Amino acid sequence: MSELALFLLRIGLVAVLWIFVFSIVSVIRSDLFGQRVASKAATGSAPQVISQAQIPNPPTGPVRVLQESDEPSSKTATKLVVTEGENMGKAISLTGRELHIGRAASSDLIITDEYASTQHAKLVLINDEWLVQDLNSTNGTFLAGTRVGIPAVVKLNTPVKVGKTVFELRA
Repeated sequence: MSELALFLLRIGLVAVLWIFVFSIVSVIRSDLFGQRVASKAATGSAPQVISQAQIPNPPTGPVRVLQESDEPSSKTATKLVVTEGENMGKAISLTGRELHIGRAASSDLIITDEYASTQHAKLVLINDEWLVQDLNSTNGTFLAGTRVGIPAVVKLNTPVKVGKTVFELRA
């Protein structure tokens, strides 16, 4: 093998190793410090537009008109109650429009187990509905046993799991 080919092979190997090191540093940095998430919808500065393609199961068939005596299907939650985990029984009043969840000291619900990220998830109030958004956590956020990929509406008494902690929204 010529000296030039051997030199180029060494340079290529060093370049691949540096790319690997930078990717590891990037993953560690995002886990420690989290990522900034724009929340224009939470501040009310941007209107929320939902297309038919974004609705997971659009209604088909006859539409039922609610009567005055009918109970609405979902009331706005007023508190978050931890049902499993180290903070079991803890209740947090939902007075703001956002609630941050994670290991960070600045989080509203601090979870100190090894399966939660520093900034793991957040709850956002939009149009009188609470949505859970995973903030690119390592182990994910689960709503009723299903991993949350895009912001999802959290109904009352539906379990949300972050790490080993499970909580529900209550009226």
